[in-house]
Amino acid sequence: MQIDEEQFKKFILESGLVSKTDFDSAAKTAEEKKQKIGNILLSEGKISETDLKRTEAFVLGVPFISLLNEKIDSAVLSLIPEPIARNYNIVAYTKSEHGLEVAMLDIDDLPVIDFIKKTSGLKILPRLTDTSSIKAVLVQYRKSLKAEFQNIIQKESSTSFGTPADVDAGKEGEKSEKALKDLAEDLPVIKIVDSLIFHAILQNASDIHIEPGERELTVRYRIDGILHDAMVLDKTAGSGITARIKVLANLKLDEKRLPQDGRFKKEQDGEKISFRVSTLPTFFGEKTVMRILKENAHGFSLETLGFHGEALERIHNSLIQKTGMVLATGPTGSGKTTTLYTMLDILNKPEVNISTVEDPIEYQMPRVNQTQVKPEIGLTFANGLRSLLRQDPDIIMVGEIRDGETAGLAVNASLTGHLVLSTIHTNSAAGAIPRLIDMGIEPFLITATVKVIIAQRLVRRLTSNKEKYFLSDAEFKNLARVVDLDRVLTFLKTENIVGAKDTWDKISFYKPVKSTEFEDGYSNRIGMHEVLKISPTIKDMIITGKSQDDIEVQAKKEGMMTMLEDGVYQAVLGVTSLEEVFRVVSE
Repeated sequence: MQIDEEQFKKFILESGLVSKTDFDSAAKTAEEKKQKIGNILLSEGKISETDLKRTEAFVLGVPFISLLNEKIDSAVLSLIPEPIARNYNIVAYTKSEHGLEVAMLDIDDLPVIDFIKKTSGLKILPRLTDTSSIKAVLVQYRKSLKAEFQNIIQKESSTSFGTPADVDAGKEGEKSEKALKDLAEDLPVIKIVDSLIFHAILQNASDIHIEPGERELTVRYRIDGILHDAMVLDKTAGSGITARIKVLANLKLDEKRLPQDGRFKKEQDGEKISFRVSTLPTFFGEKTVMRILKENAHGFSLETLGFHGEALERIHNSLIQKTGMVLATGPTGSGKTTTLYTMLDILNKPEVNISTVEDPIEYQMPRVNQTQVKPEIGLTFANGLRSLLRQDPDIIMVGEIRDGETAGLAVNASLTGHLVLSTIHTNSAAGAIPRLIDMGIEPFLITATVKVIIAQRLVRRLTSNKEKYFLSDAEFKNLARVVDLDRVLTFLKTENIVGAKDTWDKISFYKPVKSTEFEDGYSNRIGMHEVLKISPTIKDMIITGKSQDDIEVQAKKEGMMTMLEDGVYQAVLGVTSLEEVFRVVSE
């Protein structure tokens, strides 16, 4: 069903949606690129997607449907499997005696219409819709999946897991290893754990927490750094779920008194995913946490991670060096490893030998020799690093400097002609220096080896549907108490984000706007950074034993943007909100 271009042109010009000049220009581009005029108008921002789809629907003589605030019956929704709906942008929304009405972005996609006709056995009535409608309905798949999950639990828990009375009587703890293994291989338990993992990956969660309480089992997902209650299950489900996860991670089933760590892998939608499993005895039973690591995550660059301006230049200059250390600091889950992998990707050329020692190997990289730490057999960071030095490396990445031995070896490696990348747990870039001294590294060795220290945190990104606003005088005064606004304004002007004569009263910020798809108005995360260059002045300060605060003051004089200043900078860009910045960095 092709769109009549002349009719499309006539209608769109009569409606006043696009000027004749813009339409003619788009028509010329479309002819050159052999694309549809509508797609060119959309990509150039001359028309909104909703207006374009409404126009196309009118010309084709099919209804246009908006599903933004529509609640679709789960029985109808499930007639099209979620992967098909997501990959082909098609959703079922109404079933009647006339057939199944489906909303789609491209009603010319005949193979998918034919597939749904065969699988459902119904007459298919195609309707045009827009991307926001498709996304809103895809969210409903998650909710129906949750309902299905609860049905499995209610249906199977009484038969598979025993009764709450059994738990109260303490019989759960008496189960033998064989009984637990049988429980873990029980079909409903397998289905529950698979659904739990599938659901977490679908929501882009980084961790799954399974927490036993006195009467219930709480499942929580960490999404964009914040824990959300996913579901509350019957307490009786706990032993089966934990046993199943232990089987997957190759842990001891009958060991409930000691913490255990393990890992396993699975594939979902063609994506390889690793799970790092930790179990911990608590008062009401074993708590299980699974960290989700997508192995083939790639396509990062320092710019997309949030680096810019002077900070970006400092990192690139440190990566040109043949020797020395580049350190990334921050709390657990602040994206340090991703930053290091992005640097490795820049350095990964045929003429260099890159070796790493990690726990765990989070991303797999071609042409990089990656070693997994195994403390239980004596392969620690220190022993692994010692062995790596005999493998003729040019560049070494140490997953984490945890102790004095690893720190000493990393420093010696950088002194003997290697570029060393590593992470260390401190709250700021300047804080890494006293931390290394505390580990037993002499100040003169720090000044001889460390080139750059990066500190970072992750903030949630605002979605495109955000609200612009200006700060009041009172809000500016409050903001000025915690951050040097003159410095931030200088950075904004230097990087041409605002005009040379702009003042704060002309600079806008942004608030999140809640939507059907994004409940809190945020999606994904980006880094806030401070990049400390070890300059000759700072070297002298380290040797003379100056404090962390003194070093930070000097670094600011030398042009370092602090993490909080970078957060305000990102808020001006509209990447995040001020509220989110202060949630993550509170000083």
